[in-house]
Amino acid sequence: MTPRIRLIRLISILFAMTIFVGAAATAVPQSATAVTYTPISGTGSTWSQNALDQWRRNVATNYGMTVNYSGTGSSAGRKDFINGTVDFAVSEIPFQAAPEDGSAPEKPANGYAYMPIVAGGTAFMYNLKIGGKRVTNLRLGGETITKIFTNRITNWNDPQIQADNPGLAMPNKPIVPVVRSDGSGSTAQFTLWMSKQYSALWSAFSGRSGLTSQYPVKGSAKAQSGSLGVAGYVSQAYGEGAITYVEYSYALKSGFPVAKVLNAAGYYVEPTASSVAVALLQAAINPSDLTQILDGVYNNADKRTYPLSSYSYMIVPTNIPATGSIFTQAKGATLSTFASYMLCEGQQQAAALGYSPLPLNLVKAGFTQIARIPGSTATSGDLSKCNNPTFDPANPGSNKLATIAPQPAPCDQRGPNQCTSGTAGAASTPTGVTGSGSGGKAAGSSATGAVAGSTGAAGAGTGTDAGQAGGAQLASSTGSGEAAVSSPFSEPAAPFGAGQLLMLVSGVLVVLAIVLPPVLSKSLRARGSGKNS
Repeated sequence: MTPRIRLIRLISILFAMTIFVGAAATAVPQSATAVTYTPISGTGSTWSQNALDQWRRNVATNYGMTVNYSGTGSSAGRKDFINGTVDFAVSEIPFQAAPEDGSAPEKPANGYAYMPIVAGGTAFMYNLKIGGKRVTNLRLGGETITKIFTNRITNWNDPQIQADNPGLAMPNKPIVPVVRSDGSGSTAQFTLWMSKQYSALWSAFSGRSGLTSQYPVKGSAKAQSGSLGVAGYVSQAYGEGAITYVEYSYALKSGFPVAKVLNAAGYYVEPTASSVAVALLQAAINPSDLTQILDGVYNNADKRTYPLSSYSYMIVPTNIPATGSIFTQAKGATLSTFASYMLCEGQQQAAALGYSPLPLNLVKAGFTQIARIPGSTATSGDLSKCNNPTFDPANPGSNKLATIAPQPAPCDQRGPNQCTSGTAGAASTPTGVTGSGSGGKAAGSSATGAVAGSTGAAGAGTGTDAGQAGGAQLASSTGSGEAAVSSPFSEPAAPFGAGQLLMLVSGVLVVLAIVLPPVLSKSLRARGSGKNS
């Protein structure tokens, strides 16, 4: 056999082996090498939507997971869940036994659970100018806010607003309250606060004693749909003089300020991640379903507190209905993985998005709810791998953000002085003194400065006033508490099996089929020329 024939046979053998091994590798089932997810869908809260949208993008990029979500409002989301047209819903309040619009009681026919997903502050975004210059340091007391949104205060130069703002010469300009036109959790949280703190004012305006998801539109108020709608109205040029209630995140994204709200300790505070974390030290939860009790939050005596702090729920299924629902066990596997990501790694982005991360006990309770989802792949065992910024390995069970939260500056205290620093989306734009008071810089005055590690003007403080009747304490762990370390969320690694091995061998053979023939051919030519010489 001549060398040339041997070379041709070698090339043929390598080519055949490459084809065979490649085909074998292709025949290995895909499930042995990768995790696949069934797409899921949900509707509901716009209060939580900025966080949800970011998390949906994250899992799509990192894990190939498709999570569809539409911010239709909490009321619409709860109804969609009852009708079985979505896999999950998001809401700031639970199902209502007696909806205020006179509709049928919200009673799902199938099992469900409330899972906490993110905390935050209901903020008061506004558009106001004095002498053609934007105001970014507005301060408002709780009674002042209530009177604005119940048509008792209708002009920005009202003496009560002026008393809250000694550093500003308030302009003679009508106030335009902007409220939600759709049923919303934001409205429910805001009206619950007014009904608890200023019941006489609220009842006289609304004709009811409790919360409502449908805000009464009266007087000069403008109604807009969704958080984007109310924030969009305020941020336009025609919105000068307007004020709305909306999640803090929307003011950050819009580049607009929010009012600092007077707390029970006599300080005007912005709803940053840390001020919300401090406020929720006094929240309580109903152990049966994890719904929140906020009376202690409204009157928290810690001077770092933002009074209108709360958290949002994802409503998840706990059984697979026989009929009338799109939910399946395969979707449950996707939903449980997505929910696990939200409770741990997703919370790392909460502060930058304008929210506040959930504390340890709500994360633990959340995993308990996730385990009830049919097809769930999650476990609540090792929280040391849960990369949540509120966890503190040195002090298990505490809320790290609340521990390091900065104290407010002296100019944020109720009195003759007023800080000039801007807030939220206008944090970098201070407002000069135009009134009788003197200025000063607020502690943690940038939008992210009061989130983690900022010391502010008076250094770090500590949480106070533990204990709240009526439910489990929100900030304390419900168990012994695991020491948590920073470790990113990850899926279980697929084993290195036959598919991967065959692919590797195939790749080696391809390389040999390309590299060896030229080398051997050159060697054979050299041998031939040697014989001929």
